[in-house]
Amino acid sequence: MAAAEVARQGEGCRTVPLSGHVGFDSLPDQLVNKSVNHGFCFNILCVGETGLGKSTLMDTLFNTKFEGDPASHSQPGVQLKSNTYDLQESNVNLKLTIVSTVGFGDQINKEDSYKPIVEFIDAQFEAYLQEELKIRRVLHNYHDTRIHACLYFIAPTGHSLKSLDLVTMKKLDSKVNIIPIIAKSDAISKSELTKFKIKITSELVSNGVQIYQFPTDDESVAEINGTMNAHLPFAVIGSTEELKIGNKMMKARQYPWGTVQVENEAHCDFVKLREMLIRVNMEDLREQTHTRHYELYRRCKLEEMGFKDTDPDSKPFSLQETYEAKRNEFLGELQKKEEAMRQMFVQRVKEKEAELKEAEKELHEKFDRLKKLHQDEKKKLEDKKKSLDDEVNAFKQRKTAAELLQSQAQQAGGSQTLKRDKERKNFF
Repeated sequence: MAAAEVARQGEGCRTVPLSGHVGFDSLPDQLVNKSVNHGFCFNILCVGETGLGKSTLMDTLFNTKFEGDPASHSQPGVQLKSNTYDLQESNVNLKLTIVSTVGFGDQINKEDSYKPIVEFIDAQFEAYLQEELKIRRVLHNYHDTRIHACLYFIAPTGHSLKSLDLVTMKKLDSKVNIIPIIAKSDAISKSELTKFKIKITSELVSNGVQIYQFPTDDESVAEINGTMNAHLPFAVIGSTEELKIGNKMMKARQYPWGTVQVENEAHCDFVKLREMLIRVNMEDLREQTHTRHYELYRRCKLEEMGFKDTDPDSKPFSLQETYEAKRNEFLGELQKKEEAMRQMFVQRVKEKEAELKEAEKELHEKFDRLKKLHQDEKKKLEDKKKSLDDEVNAFKQRKTAAELLQSQAQQAGGSQTLKRDKERKNFF
């Protein structure tokens, strides 16, 4: 495959012999020196249920103790926690980012558990795409956060994959390099482990899940990668505890029935995972992320924006023409929206005016009714007042007549008394 690619690239070129040393054979050394000075970045996504030993395996892989608190099983949803570390080995600097899925698989309803993971991966692609589309790009200093490898932790049930695992891996296989691993593989026997691996592989194939295959096109690693592809998924054990076994201190797990050595290939596949992930194929994982997964995301995004490589006549598409077409289309849509908003505004104003007129009419009618009611009440009060005034006048007249009669009666009574007194005197 590589030879065919070189032959295609060399079409139309002549091969000429050199008569002496020129010096461009130092290009690989220049690239190595530049890369070493600049440093590397590598981003790992650990997907798996809580308690499968994701943090412990990361500590074991990189032979260090990363910070982090153990997660509980009471998370309301899936959250992605990202931590970045600067590592140095010999004179090589590595900026390592570890992303863990906190709360994955802990909810009763696991239907949408994969969505936060997909959204996180897409967000990293989008950030890189936005940096690429800038006029002034600084990609040489840009911290690339795109996920290069996804370690998918499978619970050691010994039966089959869970529906959650199949659905999640199916959603992620076009966005990230998936490396399935059986976590805590010392929980099942060797015969069960072999059957479990075969069962997992058949289920992944039958469900169309594309996992990462170690490349075999490079002759220097073709044999080892081809062999390791047959060992997938890797059955791993993680431990940061060192025990003295024989005359050596080794990472191991101590059980009542014996000791499991992490770096013993007869006990688990940890060494195989470390070799394939870090020592042999790290650069291929980075390259696959850029050339395959990111390019797919980028192409889909640009096609959504209306950019294409060729026009309907299979001619190269001009970026300026595409931009102008999209700009005119956008302005046309903007004018349509503006006109629609204007029409809507006019319609709303008319409706509001009609509502105000109707309200004004109702207020006038109500005012007329109240005015008429007020007039009627006023007339009733005036009639009642007049009646009361008549009663008061009649009462005053009766009172005057009564007082007159009383005074007359008193006068008549007084004259009779005087007459009786006079008669009594004359009698004596």
